[in-house]
This record gives sequence, structure tokens and C-alpha cells, in this order.
Amino acid sequence: MLGRHEPSSDASASSTPVNPQPLLSPLTASAIFLVLTVERGSEERVREVLTDLEGVQRTVGFRAPEDALNVVAGIGADLWPRLYSGAVPRELRVFKALSGDRHHAPSTPGDLLFHVRAQRLDLCFEFLRVLRDRLGDAVRVVEEVQGFRYFDQRDLLGFVDGTENPVGLAAAQAVWIGDEDPEFAGGSYVAVQKYLHDLAAWRALSAEDQELAVGRTKLENVELDDDVKPTNSHVALNTITDSNGEELQVVRDNMPFGSFASDEFGTYYIAYSKSPRVTELMLERMFIGDPPGNYDRLLDFSTAVSGAQFFVPTIDFLESPPAAPV
Repeated sequence: MLGRHEPSSDASASSTPVNPQPLLSPLTASAIFLVLTVERGSEERVREVLTDLEGVQRTVGFRAPEDALNVVAGIGADLWPRLYSGAVPRELRVFKALSGDRHHAPSTPGDLLFHVRAQRLDLCFEFLRVLRDRLGDAVRVVEEVQGFRYFDQRDLLGFVDGTENPVGLAAAQAVWIGDEDPEFAGGSYVAVQKYLHDLAAWRALSAEDQELAVGRTKLENVELDDDVKPTNSHVALNTITDSNGEELQVVRDNMPFGSFASDEFGTYYIAYSKSPRVTELMLERMFIGDPPGNYDRLLDFSTAVSGAQFFVPTIDFLESPPAAPV
């Protein structure tokens, strides 16, 4: 579950700089999520590759412009001061591990994230092949997941994924940093997790019990009424408001994945926000519970096996970065 977004035509309407990375690109049929660590002493090569990220994308994407190749790159908290001198994004930190009464959200290594999307998987693959050749032995792959569209935007649990994502201006306001951290305006934070589903146990539930766990109907994708929807449903625990009653939102672009060889089937969760605290609050409610112990029922069928957090700077920043640290 955990959502996705297709921006409307006014998604670019914002006071943020005009050259952020393409977080709000339309949905695609394919994606690859690649998480890397950077070897000590290889930082300069990584800096050079990041300055030409758009160039690599153009090199690959021009062959099939109609298939909408786009790339988002994120930088982790441990790597940032190794790449850049000067200021650090105000809320950049490592992913917060969580342990509830029954379920655990691990924090796993990650210096770089590449979220590569296109209508064709070969474009995603070719971009990463060129990128990987340029990075060489400067990096080590710690996670690679190939995602695909599943029927009408459903996850492998059979429910439509992404209904509650904001659209248009609301999406831009949810993801792009503004005056709260002006040196990094137009940037964003992104959290990723890999979830593995116990599909046999899930399918053993009745459709009604599945709907109560999710908080929506399975066929029509209609949110259950509050007097029916359990407080430990996925929808209930992921609806968060601030002190003024305004809903706190993120933009997700999750994708299902699966392998019959490894017998792994799941959802790759990815959420963009202008503050990592929004995602952290959602995950605390899911894993710890609200109140504590009232955890997300979906976690009885979906196990988090990774978790990492990154900052997504603007394209301008990547192409003209500050000096390297001494």
C-alpha cells in the first residue's frame, strides 16, 4: 500500500526554484530503485558523476523521449559532509529505526539513492548501466529493486495504491522546501523501505477482513466510513494532522515487485516530503501504534526489511555544488 501520485497540469505552481528534481513526474509502468554506499576516498568521483546526472539522463532518454525516462538522486546524511563543505540541509539525518511490540522497521545503510522511472524497463536499466560504469568501484550496491505497474495501480495485496496522495499545488507544497531552509529551497527529503508480503497468509483472509486491515474497499477503492474503519487500519494510522487540524502529507511513488526464484514479493515504499518528520510520524504510528500497541494491521502480513533516508537537492545544486570538504 502506502500510495503514489500523478500530478496535475499545475503541479509546478510553487514559489520554489524552477529547477528542482522531477519528484512529481507522472506515473510510469516501470522503475528501478538503487541504493548505494560510497567507498572512502571515492567522493570526488561521485561528485563528478552527480554534476552530470542530467547529461546521462539525456544520453539515454533521447532514444525514446515518448517513454518518459526521469531520474531522482538522493544523498544520505553520512555521505553529505564527505561530498560538500558548508551548510547541511537542516533536517538531514539517518533513517530512524523503530521497534514496536510486534514489528520492527530497520535502518539500513545508504549513501546514494537513484529512483529511475520510465514507461519501459530497458530505459531504466540502460541509465543505471551508464551511471554504474561511470561510478565504477567508487560504490557498492546494497539494494536494487525493479518495480512494475500491476493492473490498475494495485499492489500485490490487491488494493489500489496511492489514492490519498496530494495533487497539483498541494503536492508541490508537500515535497518542496521553502523559506524554512532557504539555502536548500527546492530540495526535498525521501525515505525508502522494502516490504515483503506474506501473500499466502493475506489471501487466507476474507475480502472483508482485508478491507478492514486496509481501511478501503477492495474492488471500488472507497474509504470505509469512520464508524466501520478500525483504528488500526492502514488508512486510519496514516492520516495525520497538525495542531491546526491540517493534514500532513507526503508524495509516494510505491511500486510492487516480485521474484519467483527468490520467493520474494512485496512493495517498495518511497515517500517524498519537505520534512522527514512527516514520514517518521507515519511510521511511528504504524510500527509503535496510536496509542502504543495499536499498530498497523497490515504489518502482520508485510515485513520491512530495509529503511534509509536521503536529501534530494535541486538540479542546480548538483550541477554547481559547493567546494569539496578539505
